Amino acid sequence: MSKTFAVSGQHYLFTVQAFANAVLAAGGNTYSYALRDRTFEGIVADVQSGASELGVIFRSPFIAKRVDEALDQAGLEFHSLATSAPCVALPATSHPLVHAKSLTIEDLADYPYIYFEQEEGAPIEFAEEAFASIPREKRIACTDRASLSELICALNGYTITSGILVGISDGSLLETIPLETDARLELGYVSKRDAVLTQIGQYFVSSLARKLERYATK
Repeated sequence: MSKTFAVSGQHYLFTVQAFANAVLAAGGNTYSYALRDRTFEGIVADVQSGASELGVIFRSPFIAKRVDEALDQAGLEFHSLATSAPCVALPATSHPLVHAKSLTIEDLADYPYIYFEQEEGAPIEFAEEAFASIPREKRIACTDRASLSELICALNGYTITSGILVGISDGSLLETIPLETDARLELGYVSKRDAVLTQIGQYFVSSLARKLERYATK
């Protein structure tokens, strides 16, 4: 019998690695798996409908109430796996601020802010970037991870990350610098309320927890 498994997540590289590790751990000669990059609302819809067993998201103190309300309405729950300090991601070789020890939002005011576009009308709390609600004069939306990285490099722009987004890539394009804030981001997974995970789902969560703990910024 063919194995099936699917994960929907925000645009995180650590999710890709955890998914690959789960596939390898599960083994088998016949399977049908899926890894889907989604917005928050897309993740909720996928997990609620059963299209994906799990979803991967972040929460911050500023958005936790709205996120939890949306999950509760959908019959889902959030499982926190790690806490990480937010960082600024910018070009590793060309950005004037790349050697800073830390940065403030004010330091970045003159540079383009690159972020992931959400569904039309989606609450700002569902954005994938911490501090997304702060007004910015230069904003560029995109829909995939590769475009975000390329735009940041081409335009000397920046985005705000979990501090883990770039940490497990080859590091040749982007550099992460601590953002001056006391806020911390919770990273974890979403499942149906009281769901019992499949074996491959357990493999995925175990791998994800290891990745997050290894690369989280304190």
